[in-house]
Amino acid sequence: MDMPMSNGTNNMMMQMQMSFYWGKHAIVLFSGWPNHSLGNYILAMLFVCILAMAIEILSNQPAIKRGTSPLIGGLIQTCVHFFRISFVYLVMLAVMSFNVGIFIAAVVGHSLGFFIARSRAIAIANRENQGSSSVTLKI
Repeated sequence: MDMPMSNGTNNMMMQMQMSFYWGKHAIVLFSGWPNHSLGNYILAMLFVCILAMAIEILSNQPAIKRGTSPLIGGLIQTCVHFFRISFVYLVMLAVMSFNVGIFIAAVVGHSLGFFIARSRAIAIANRENQGSSSVTLKI
């Protein structure tokens, strides 16, 4: 699908991919990035993977500790939510490039982030319930 774009004086055409494809020739988040370079393409995949991991880790953060002021606790949770939602939209926009490598990087990042967050939650639950024989973890 060709879309006319104008920057004031001259017209140029930008072609958008509308189905999944494989290759380093993609535009991810910013015009000209990764710029048909294999190194920048790998960097873009790594960036998307890290963002997706951060989303999962921030989604599974432990609750605010007892005794924390409600105002301070609310501000902390609001800041974490702000960054998490910002990362979610950035990953969504990156996946909308329809590049298979970027899509795989996002899925791998979400999976690794979930694994890290849940492993940490299980370790904390085991530490708290060390004396009991059965441990129940709410997922």
